[in-house]
Amino acid sequence: MLADHLPILRLRLRTDRLELRLPQTFDEIAALAETAAAGVHDPGFMPFNVPWTVGTPAEVARSVALWHHRSIGRWDPLHWSIGFFVFRDGEPVGVQGLHGAEKFALTREVSSGSWLSLPHQGQGLGKEMRAAVLHLAFAGLGAEWATSGSYDGNDASAGVSRRLGYREDGVKHVVVEDVRRTEQRWRLTRDAWEANRTHEVTIEGLDADVLDMFGLTDDESE
Repeated sequence: MLADHLPILRLRLRTDRLELRLPQTFDEIAALAETAAAGVHDPGFMPFNVPWTVGTPAEVARSVALWHHRSIGRWDPLHWSIGFFVFRDGEPVGVQGLHGAEKFALTREVSSGSWLSLPHQGQGLGKEMRAAVLHLAFAGLGAEWATSGSYDGNDASAGVSRRLGYREDGVKHVVVEDVRRTEQRWRLTRDAWEANRTHEVTIEGLDADVLDMFGLTDDESE
């Protein structure tokens, strides 16, 4: 089985309504690509650093499929990035990413990013899926800090950060589609995460082989 060689495929995060994991079949990748092509955000507001949602539905779908394959093909235990597919009732509805800072075993810092299909927005799923990866980071991998960012005008993302206990951590200016944008940075400490936990999360499959892919040993994940 492929999971014998890529044990990260065995990792699962479960909440009341969601399952977060990597895809097991090409059909699941295709389903997520089609979900993205159907719409992720208001066309008048770009919430991403890389404007991957610009283009025809076919172009958007292809970019999602290629992104997944690149992220797995470039896996590096010293600077890893995992894009969990978010499943609701067995169907992929978005992606929740978790990214380890370089040499995470020493820095103990992660960042996150996500997208959710339009029909599933406004139902608290964005908070639930981020809560899932924060549980993995802090309870499973031994993180001490988590960061995130949201552009001015992205009230939904900023609201999720506030409700999960993040605090403002300065601003950053970037250029997206030849427009200067202001990004609010957010930071969450382990203590703040503990104080603001709102979802029950179950981690499955986080064994020694999976920890090795994160550049950790059993002792280093505590």
